[in-house]
Amino acid sequence: MSKKNIFDAIVIGSGMTGGWASKELTEKGLKVLLLERGRNVKHGVDYKTEHKPDWEFPYRDQGDRKVFKEEYQIQSQCYAFGEPTKHFFVNDKQHPYKTPEGKPYNWIRGYHLGGRSLMWARQSYRLSDLDFTANARDGVAIDWPVRYHEIEPWYDYVESFIGISGQKEGLPHLPDGKFQRPMEMNCVELAVKEKIENKFPGRIMTIGRTATLTEGKPGRAACHYCGPCHRGCSTGSYFSSLSSTLPAAMATKNLTIRPDSIVYGLVYDEKKDRVSGVRVIDRNTKESQIFNSKIVFLCASTLGSTQILLNSSTPRFSTGLGNSSGVLGHYLMDHIFQAGAVGKMPGFNDKYYSGRRPTGIYVPRFQNLKKNNREFLRGYAFQGRGSRPGWSRGNGISGFGRELKHALRQPGDWEMHFGGFGECLPRYENQVTLDPQEVDEWGIPIPNINASWSENEKLIQKDASISAAEMLEASGAKDISPYINNVPPGFAIHEMGTARMGKDPKTSVLNKFNQSHDISNLFITDGSFMTSNANQNPSLTYMAFTARACNYAVEQMRKGNI
Repeated sequence: MSKKNIFDAIVIGSGMTGGWASKELTEKGLKVLLLERGRNVKHGVDYKTEHKPDWEFPYRDQGDRKVFKEEYQIQSQCYAFGEPTKHFFVNDKQHPYKTPEGKPYNWIRGYHLGGRSLMWARQSYRLSDLDFTANARDGVAIDWPVRYHEIEPWYDYVESFIGISGQKEGLPHLPDGKFQRPMEMNCVELAVKEKIENKFPGRIMTIGRTATLTEGKPGRAACHYCGPCHRGCSTGSYFSSLSSTLPAAMATKNLTIRPDSIVYGLVYDEKKDRVSGVRVIDRNTKESQIFNSKIVFLCASTLGSTQILLNSSTPRFSTGLGNSSGVLGHYLMDHIFQAGAVGKMPGFNDKYYSGRRPTGIYVPRFQNLKKNNREFLRGYAFQGRGSRPGWSRGNGISGFGRELKHALRQPGDWEMHFGGFGECLPRYENQVTLDPQEVDEWGIPIPNINASWSENEKLIQKDASISAAEMLEASGAKDISPYINNVPPGFAIHEMGTARMGKDPKTSVLNKFNQSHDISNLFITDGSFMTSNANQNPSLTYMAFTARACNYAVEQMRKGNI
């Protein structure tokens, strides 16, 4: 083995958690190889469409609909997908997976340096002990092996680095964080906030907590509300691994980044009972080679990491590497959403707002807090905003000619929207496996994803829609339209749970430090480790657990335990 292929640590995946693992391990003195299966992207330089006006695109930001339908059928359903951002999403035709008939799953992906940290919505909320004790309290699946006080300092640590703007509210079930100055609510949101907090005691509405700077940091400017965040942020105002963690890791001179490197398996040393290396295929040349290291951090996304582990079976681990428990690939979760209500808000049309604020409002969970008093377990929160539609509303109203054009010069009536995000229960039957026959163009078995919503998630959707309409009615909204959209799992882009952590190696893949129960030098810190999924956006939790796992791994290496 060439010395250039030997490292202290290998990190697989360069997104939210891969960036953090790279930063933490290099800053602790380890020589780290970061493997990214997609192309290289340079921060700022490669955000080619960031401020490009719609009329300069060949299809005026509408895209080639035939290409979208044939090659991006799944990806084009994502809110951030479009003609200006197509290059940040995978071609579904080139990266296939299977689902059972009648059980679709929307796997939204970005294969490039930085991963989905370039396109995420940046909503950042802590989990609490309401969440970490939920499974034990309800008798569902297994108990988390950690409690909030163990993760709290790591939330502090991560938030202080990435920059979270938000308002402290003092809620035990949605802990406050290390916040920068909160962004401002507009006139309609402030009015709605006052009405619902008076009408529904204990329910609050706050500004969305977002990983977007309101106060600059070294090398990163405060947000200037330009708007097209998912095209890339050259000022680094929003957190991504390209703007933040990877530059910090590179500054140590301990990081080697290797894009176009598709990991198809881990090398397991049966005699030493440890992972000794990583098998890589060059995305372009199809040539393969092995890189060796003392520890491996798997951060390739929930489904990506699971695919790698399942494809790394050995005589000892015939159903997937590190799978003595038999639960690898099971308990796949996502958030149930697309349920809420929208209504018109009269009396504010003499007011407007400036800029494109990169966050909305947030109504934290208010159901089943102290006891289960609903017909479903767990709960949901609302995200939304007050806004005025622009000229594009003309696509959906009658009229034509001069009169219509003149009317569209003015913004439309104020609207208020509440959209629910609800918890998904961990269920064994929601799982990912490898197809026994079909492989991708690199010879890797493609995933079979079998997941569906349970009755509990459907009841959450129903309750969220009713509650949203009730809040709008209490706020004085008119023409209220409740809705429930039947969207499949995966669409919230919060997949998690297939290599869960737990106290017992017989029922879980990882221990409380994201370390494999079976293989001491293997760590998994993307969404795979989640034992339940709460209703909060999960990325902040992934990052906190990653930083904690890195600290633990290096401590154990120095003690000679790894």
